[in-house]
Amino acid sequence: MPTKVDVGVATRDTLAALALGDPNLVDAGLELRAGLRDKSGLDDRTFALVKLAAIMALDAPPTSYLWQVANALAAGATPDDMLGVLMAIAPQIGGPRLTAAAPELMVALGLSLPDGT
Repeated sequence: MPTKVDVGVATRDTLAALALGDPNLVDAGLELRAGLRDKSGLDDRTFALVKLAAIMALDAPPTSYLWQVANALAAGATPDDMLGVLMAIAPQIGGPRLTAAAPELMVALGLSLPDGT
């Protein structure tokens, strides 16, 4: 059973807006992303692939893959690059996260999952 806590109106409203994909909040997030990319010193492609590695390592939800794969493709990364990222981080993330990331990457790339997944 969820814990009943007092949540401020501003917090509740912001969470609700995020859950609904409020364009103003999404735009603010995109502006923050651009600033972080600039500060990283990485080119767009490398930045997108590093972020893809992070969501793989974190076992992020499927929507994260859809978003980040689209960003990576827009930045010039290829599906081969994305597979390369997954293979490069496999020793660090381990088998369970590797096998969890592969189908998420497949779906985000528009591929059909193999039978049995």
